[in-house]
Amino acid sequence: MKLLTTAPPSVRYAPGAYLDAVGTLAQWNETAGVEGMLIYTDNSLMDPWTVAQAVMDRTHRFVPLVAVQPLYMSPLAAARKVSSLAFLYGRKMALNMVAGGFVRDLEQLGDATEHDARYDRLVEYTQILQALLRGESVTFSGTYYQVTNLTLSPELPPELMPEIYLSGASEACAAAAATLGATRLSYTKPPHDLEPLAPLPGEGQIGLRFGVIARETSEEAWQEARLRFPADRRGQFAHKMARGTTDSIWHQEISQKADDLHEARDGAYWLFPLRNYKTFCPYLVGSYGEVAAYVGRYRALGYTTLILDVPESEAELRHSLRAVQLGGAQVLRPEPASFS
Repeated sequence: MKLLTTAPPSVRYAPGAYLDAVGTLAQWNETAGVEGMLIYTDNSLMDPWTVAQAVMDRTHRFVPLVAVQPLYMSPLAAARKVSSLAFLYGRKMALNMVAGGFVRDLEQLGDATEHDARYDRLVEYTQILQALLRGESVTFSGTYYQVTNLTLSPELPPELMPEIYLSGASEACAAAAATLGATRLSYTKPPHDLEPLAPLPGEGQIGLRFGVIARETSEEAWQEARLRFPADRRGQFAHKMARGTTDSIWHQEISQKADDLHEARDGAYWLFPLRNYKTFCPYLVGSYGEVAAYVGRYRALGYTTLILDVPESEAELRHSLRAVQLGGAQVLRPEPASFS
């Protein structure tokens, strides 16, 4: 199981403080052997490409997984970002192709495209982007995009071709991932609620995202979890507002699950941080062995990529990695601890 982490959202930091925060977090993860970092995008966050460059400046081989929203830039502009960073750093990156977003963001951008049609548009966008990165002269006439003899400069070395990810749980997302051969990311339910995965023909790997709070004993882990994520009425109201203004399948499903579960908990599976609008993914809370058992069950179901939520500290990252490694998540050879 491939292992990545998540960049902290820039809205939680004062101007000037985020650069050190995200750079330090990337260094912790690279030193520990984590492969890369998911960098979100929406109308409230810093430009993810700028964050990716900051991460590349402060690491040796860490892979930024950059969220790409077609409404923000053309396929050529996105391809140029990839090839330009490769030209400067000789480094590989990955792309998380985003079909939608918060309804208010889409309204601000004047986009009223229906949910499934947004995935059709994303497929066209990504096909042009991939062809440009392969060094082709692209002529394309689709429903959403038309280009003629379009080429990319600087060219991208073939060995630096980015992996493609898509986020979502809908049939439209699965179909798009199959068309593009992309890894599909989702926000999972407890393992006993899931059937073994059956990817569509052509679909790449399938991944999931969750946070981990693990300790020697379950009691220690739950004590830490409740200290870190106390009840927050304002956060609960914000979560309800966000749920009411999205057509995201996974967001609706996981929010309903949080409402249905007593204390938003099913064994080690915990949705209380999501219910209080502190994060957008489940947490696994328990002893190292308990968390590892859940990770192992997800592996057995067919999940191949794991993206951890933002670690609270370097020590917390070590706790999380101890648990997920026991469950079979892959940590690469640790990187030397000195950075320039």
